[in-house]
Amino acid sequence: MISRIELLKKIDGLLGRLAASSLPASRKTATVAEPHRILVIRPGGIGDAVLLVPALVSLRVRYHGAHLTVLAERRNAAVFELTSAVDRTLCYDKPGELLIALCGRYDVVIDTEQWHRLSAVVARLTRSSLRIGFGTNERARLFTVPLPYSHDDYEALSFYKLLGPLGFVPPATIPPRFLFLPQVARQQGEELLAPLAGREYLVLFPGATVPERRWGVERFETLARRLEGEGWLVVVVGGKQDAAAGALIAGTAGLNLAGRTSLAVTAAVIGGARLLVSGDSGLLHLAVGLGTDTVSLFGPGRQRKWGVESAGNLIVNHHLPCSPCTTFGTTPKCPHQVRCMGEITVAELFRAAMGLLTKKNRNSLNKNLDINGGS
Repeated sequence: MISRIELLKKIDGLLGRLAASSLPASRKTATVAEPHRILVIRPGGIGDAVLLVPALVSLRVRYHGAHLTVLAERRNAAVFELTSAVDRTLCYDKPGELLIALCGRYDVVIDTEQWHRLSAVVARLTRSSLRIGFGTNERARLFTVPLPYSHDDYEALSFYKLLGPLGFVPPATIPPRFLFLPQVARQQGEELLAPLAGREYLVLFPGATVPERRWGVERFETLARRLEGEGWLVVVVGGKQDAAAGALIAGTAGLNLAGRTSLAVTAAVIGGARLLVSGDSGLLHLAVGLGTDTVSLFGPGRQRKWGVESAGNLIVNHHLPCSPCTTFGTTPKCPHQVRCMGEITVAELFRAAMGLLTKKNRNSLNKNLDINGGS
């Protein structure tokens, strides 16, 4: 059975291409001194939505009196509950809400989609004189300001570049924490974590929308047992489709929350963890936005675009000659049995996780020694 995501891609490939080629092209001259109504279009998954938030925060800071609407999808709309920058979120794949967006009046429309055409068609149909977006295909003719797109830029910085026509300059780095947790989500997270009796814990996320990005339930299960052997409690998160895998990985000592939490509550659980271990996923970007340390696995996905490597974020990637192979969100069938993921060992992930945890414990101890005058 075809998924809703696959259906949208097929519709885009047929109707989107036709509409993008048929609509009158946009004139390339338009400026707005001080926008009061802004529409930002963000279809796609959780990760794209999370990494758009820093740019939305910058829009809010500069145009604090403007009304900022995001046109998202059902699968990523909940991300915008984790920022105060957005006034209203509508869903592109809910006909009634799409109609509301199309009937609105905006000073600026920013389409943040990287490749698919339907969002550019929506932007073109809005009543706005300034429409900004990535000109990666027929989309370019529908914007008053089409911009280039690079696979070598970290995605959060790519989104910042869409603000360039408004006079914004991309920052050198993205702020280490740019998401906030609603109080209700915090409380629900604490209730679910009550069996841990306040002890520190690690979070494992075994899932992935793209099958080629999955590391394997058995490997995660082995990793969980090794971490538990070092005294760490393991919590597994994910959707309903990850519940069975979560039960195996959590075992008898861990806690399986897969399929039991909303996105906001999942964020609360990740935000309270010492570490997240995950593949290239939306939850990885949630952890980065919440300031939680991460160990991530990369193979098919583009590390330069989606990975964060810093003091608190480690990436395990074998950099095989055939990887990365994902382009504009599409991962081809692998003729090599996904070696890029399969050759990553449990020992590698365990060493990376323990290295981060040990370093953090050492830094915490050094900080306490400094506070106490070196005693």
